[in-house]
Amino acid sequence: MSAEIVDVAGNVLTIRITGKLAQPELARLQQSATETIRRQGKVRILVVAENFLGWEKGGNWEDDSFQAENDRYIEKMAIVGERKWEDLATIFVAKGLRAFPIEYFQPGDLPRARAWLAE
Repeated sequence: MSAEIVDVAGNVLTIRITGKLAQPELARLQQSATETIRRQGKVRILVVAENFLGWEKGGNWEDDSFQAENDRYIEKMAIVGERKWEDLATIFVAKGLRAFPIEYFQPGDLPRARAWLAE
């Protein structure tokens, strides 16, 4: 499993997630994202899920400290992944409950996701 920031271009923070996501990996990713947000200020987040296999059991998945600390600095989030993960992924990121828009795109729609983030 891998969860990492792969690019910061302008105000777009690109994250790649592959395999099965474990809570400690998410915590490390969130720490890196927090550090990037502190340097960048307002950001838009692009999450690209490649060969994603879901979430591992166990760990403190209820920890919402990243949201509490950083949501005010996030303008938009686009998630690109297979259709079968759309419902679970949008629930996981609390689409509709956060103050910024979140949209889900299919793998072939990566250019459209980038364009939506740029709007």
